[in-house]
Amino acid sequence: MIRSPLVFLISVLLLLLACRVVAPGGDFPPTTPTPSGPTPTPVILGVERTPQVQPTDTPKPPPPIPTPRPSPTPTATREVSEEQESGPTAPADTPEVEEEVRGVSLSEMVEIPAGPFTMGYNGGLDDEQPEHEVDLSAFEIDIFEVTNSQFADFVETSGYQTEAEQAGSKQTWRTEFSEGKDNFPVVRVSWNDAIAYCEWAGKRLPTEEEWEKAARGPEKFLYPWGNEFDPSVVNGKASGLRSPVTVGSYGEGVSPYGLYDMAGNVWEWTDSWYQPYPGNTAPSPYYGEQFRVLRGGGWFDTESELRATRRSANVPTAANDDIGFRCVR
Repeated sequence: MIRSPLVFLISVLLLLLACRVVAPGGDFPPTTPTPSGPTPTPVILGVERTPQVQPTDTPKPPPPIPTPRPSPTPTATREVSEEQESGPTAPADTPEVEEEVRGVSLSEMVEIPAGPFTMGYNGGLDDEQPEHEVDLSAFEIDIFEVTNSQFADFVETSGYQTEAEQAGSKQTWRTEFSEGKDNFPVVRVSWNDAIAYCEWAGKRLPTEEEWEKAARGPEKFLYPWGNEFDPSVVNGKASGLRSPVTVGSYGEGVSPYGLYDMAGNVWEWTDSWYQPYPGNTAPSPYYGEQFRVLRGGGWFDTESELRATRRSANVPTAANDDIGFRCVR
């Protein structure tokens, strides 16, 4: 039987629809959309920033401690004579006073002869350098640090009030002056308080040049007693006392000129501003006429701070429990 052309065309169309035609290249995965918005800034951790230094009433001791340097070859430690152990003999024209330590009047002074001496220490901190020669006139200096009883006489006679008392501070020289401490060095006195006492006594504060010459002697010792540190002859941190003691308690630590406590017990005010030595080019933000020099180290200080060449400084109004003074004329 012969089919009609119409039937044949319909059959071909039905056959093509039943078959799936695949396009070249196959199926493509869907496209992932690109995220929108800015790329976040990464957080950087551990980046050091220069701190902003804020001014304080009490500066840190300048300058920072550098890498230790080798100590100089020590010379033989000077032997202490019996006279130095008991205190120098008082000159005949010294005014009589009731207070004595080691048989010596608390107001006793000794003369430091005129002439040059070497100041500074090239093995020390930046502000102790360079060593240089200083020529001084003769002067007299107190054998002992000014004591509580001496300062009390000054206050009673003159009616003076310390700066700490005027400011209403709870800690003053009076709070440190308890029973049995008559011959302890007076503390919590400012530079201005020390000046007032010295003027009342007909004296003055030493310059730091005068102080260092008196502490080191003609042999230019690193410590008042010699070139080797000895913790047993000074009231420093190693003593474990954690406070001042009666002036003159350490007889073996006496200086070549017969002065007591030129290292340890309390720091001592000088008349000098904190300035660099001639030839010193190391910078310091503390130099200038803002801080007064302190010398000698105190009861809580270590070997390097007790060196006779060591310098510290503070504002003239500072009144701490480890700061006192002695006078010259």
